[in-house]
Amino acid sequence: MSTKVKKMLFILSKATIENVYAAFVMANGARMEGIESEIFFTFFGLEAIQKKKLEHLHVATVGNPAMHMPTMIGGLPGMEALATKMMKKEMEKLDMPDVGEFLEILSDSGCKLWACKLAVDMFHLKEKDLIDEIDGILTIGDFYSRADQEGCHIIFI
Repeated sequence: MSTKVKKMLFILSKATIENVYAAFVMANGARMEGIESEIFFTFFGLEAIQKKKLEHLHVATVGNPAMHMPTMIGGLPGMEALATKMMKKEMEKLDMPDVGEFLEILSDSGCKLWACKLAVDMFHLKEKDLIDEIDGILTIGDFYSRADQEGCHIIFI
């Protein structure tokens, strides 16, 4: 017996541009298909919802096998900025919204945006440091309880 996907929960643990957009595109795609979606921002993923950091995210050039370059080259000064600039330019060609605008689109579509309580406490953040669209700060237990239904899937990014 197959079950229709009813809800997608994404856990975002890293705020590199490639991870943030992967989560945002999949969450948005779920909403466009009428599927509930939620994103749980934890550890460094919290940078994607911090007012001061969300527009300054970068591409990871070191230790990223998709970059197809040796780690030494990826670590050279300016490489991360160059890769980020190139990726943003390609995304603009596809009319992709920037991170802040994408968060607004997700929120307006009904996608729930949650901050991880442990990570918020660990990084000494306050709710005022986070975007206005955040739906709240949850423990991981609270987040898992939101998955307790048939047809729900969790993806860790």
